[in-house]
Amino acid sequence: MSEVQASDRPVCLVVMGPSGTGKTTTAKGLATRLGWVFAEADEFHPKANIDKMSAGIPLNDEDRAPWLLAIRDWVSGEAAAGRSAVITCSALKRRYRDVLRGASARVRFVELTADEAVIRERMEKRKGHYMPPSLLASQYADFEPLNDGEDGVRVSVEQTPDAVVADALRQLGLDPI
Repeated sequence: MSEVQASDRPVCLVVMGPSGTGKTTTAKGLATRLGWVFAEADEFHPKANIDKMSAGIPLNDEDRAPWLLAIRDWVSGEAAAGRSAVITCSALKRRYRDVLRGASARVRFVELTADEAVIRERMEKRKGHYMPPSLLASQYADFEPLNDGEDGVRVSVEQTPDAVVADALRQLGLDPI
């Protein structure tokens, strides 16, 4: 068992990055390999946020504030129940990640990286998602990569989904079940 898994408090992996980077696929893969609870942060958005994004209007910090608090509180609830978890969340800015780090779990980040053109191409092929490719540029403009002092790793998504998950686990020092 790794040092992280042996710690006295549950861990929450936040799989982060702009829309289209494969957060859901990666987070589900991590949760399955680790045997941890999975959640999709998009489900925490109020309807007004989804309506705004569906209309091609980027969210602002005020829009994101209650969403981030709801995610933080969910993470704390899982930790209080003694469960480690994996959740998706764009977590585009350091101050957003600071809110999430306020949870009672050890919050670690998995930053998914790729060139914007690669992600735009992926988004143009995907069906049934409320986030239009037209908002991708605003997400990349707002995006603040992890700083050296933040607890997390960077993983390129320009490889297979299984390779992304394996790379994240290796860099995090986590052993799958």
